[in-house]
Amino acid sequence: VLLVLDIHACIAQDPLHFRQLVVFLVHNFRIDHSLLERRGALIIRRLCVLLDAERVYRELSTILEGEADLDFACVMVQALNLILLTSSELSELRELLKQSLVNAAGKDLFVSLYASWCHSPMAIISLCLLAQTYQHACAVIQSLVEEDINAKFLVQLDKLIRLLETPVFAYLRLQLLEPRQYIWLLKALYGLLMLLPQQSSAFKVLRRRLKTVPSYSFDGGNLKRAASGNPYSQILHHSGSQITEDGDIDQDNGNLQNGINFASLQQFKQMQQQHHMLAKSRAQSRNSSTSFLKV
Repeated sequence: VLLVLDIHACIAQDPLHFRQLVVFLVHNFRIDHSLLERRGALIIRRLCVLLDAERVYRELSTILEGEADLDFACVMVQALNLILLTSSELSELRELLKQSLVNAAGKDLFVSLYASWCHSPMAIISLCLLAQTYQHACAVIQSLVEEDINAKFLVQLDKLIRLLETPVFAYLRLQLLEPRQYIWLLKALYGLLMLLPQQSSAFKVLRRRLKTVPSYSFDGGNLKRAASGNPYSQILHHSGSQITEDGDIDQDNGNLQNGINFASLQQFKQMQQQHHMLAKSRAQSRNSSTSFLKV
């Protein structure tokens, strides 16, 4: 398999053949889901090494954005998201995304992936946490409706909570030492906590992590104590302040020009509406079939 991928990568050095290779790859994953499950991670990771990870992910995102099979698009995006968050081969891509708010190249990559990541609410939330666009992560979490929070969503959420405890998200955990600065991060994590069933192991893991958040902020060697011992109270305490996407308080909104200024959630909502309509149509078809059989 690795040798075949090496040959495909050599052929795909030509831009036209590169596009054809990625389209062919997505087509094979679509018609054979077991291939995606068994070999998907190996294939994607190897191609990222041979053909440049950013180039591969941008092309995959462009193709999946217009994918007609919404169920497959959601599964594929979730697979790509998991590879992005866990694979050592994509460490440089993760570092670039972490700079989305201060680096033009990172911002461009984030926007490129965002379009297709909209197929999966959990993938979008993961991408926002990786890119440190915490305010938008909060907006996505609060926009979720009943149809979004199903068994599949909770399984994906469980995986994300466990990933938050890995070295990949060490920077995020360290940011919790500055609860006054990263208010939107706290709010996003508490939002995820509220979506989890209280008896689940993921709920207990995230709750234990949030309990370790200090009730003070380290600032220039001085300790600034919060209004109370509950870090979430700081979110309420600063609710009237202007807070930028990366958590800095009382900055001019014009400073967001180098970051990502989300005017709305329309792109995400429109994509999710398509998924909801498909699910509703299938449910109606099943009900009609059941009624027909009873008759």
